[in-house]
Amino acid sequence: MNCIAQESGYGWTIINGDCVESLKGLPAHSIDYSIFSPPFASLYTYSNSPRDMGNCTSDEEFFEHFGYLIAELRRVMKPGHNVSFHCMLMPSSKQMHGYIGLRDFRGDLIRAFQAHGFIYASEVCIWKDPVTAMQRTKALGLLHKTVRENACMSRQGIPDYLITMRAPGEMVDRVTHGADYPVSKWQQIASPVWMDINPSDTLQYMSAREHDDERHICPLQLEVIRRGIDLWTNPGDVVLSPFAGIGSEGYVSLQMGRKFVGIELKQSYYRQAVENLRTALVSSGDLFCGITTGLDHACQ
Repeated sequence: MNCIAQESGYGWTIINGDCVESLKGLPAHSIDYSIFSPPFASLYTYSNSPRDMGNCTSDEEFFEHFGYLIAELRRVMKPGHNVSFHCMLMPSSKQMHGYIGLRDFRGDLIRAFQAHGFIYASEVCIWKDPVTAMQRTKALGLLHKTVRENACMSRQGIPDYLITMRAPGEMVDRVTHGADYPVSKWQQIASPVWMDINPSDTLQYMSAREHDDERHICPLQLEVIRRGIDLWTNPGDVVLSPFAGIGSEGYVSLQMGRKFVGIELKQSYYRQAVENLRTALVSSGDLFCGITTGLDHACQ
């Protein structure tokens, strides 16, 4: 397997490399749960690397590359276990697409997973403040001026989604929570709309920025990750993020007594992720005494 670097500790391994190539080094059916935020096609630029899916010149090119990742995810996921990804609808522009509106990026991702046999299992809408979005993006459809002058061009704000796809096959080791799982917690997680996610509930990322090639960074909120891991894993399970970024999914995994495998292409993100995982391990106390991922030598 080709990779640039790798760091491991009790309960975690993170690889600096291409996610598709790196996943080829993982054993089949070795992952209990995967949660991540993929590049939103070419909407944002993260690096100058030709292997960065965010640098695709079209949606068609992005989904061709993303399909290779889905194929590897199907191979490494345990049958019947879940993959959750964060996404949103994509704004279109008259210059690039010939019209001002929305593109169904969320649906395109779901259909891409279904094409590889995954089952569309669950979806939650994550509320975002449209006023904050208007102030940040100056999107035409959110401006009050547009309502006054041409209301047909107005639209609602764009929420986030956490989509969950189930790997095909018969589950052998079930995820169970027992009778002591609080009803109040289940009712909160089972809601089709999460209104209570704090958009600032993320790991600090400024030290990972590289201003010469980066126009955007958006770490997934820790509470979103926490809810996915809490519902769809058991303690000690292996959680995977093929787009590990600064290590948000791993940080939460370790704090919740799970193991973590992450892959990140950008070196500055990877270095910050290593530090964040070490911090999570320290704050987790002795949860991982003697526990390894079993993938400590994947980068060979």
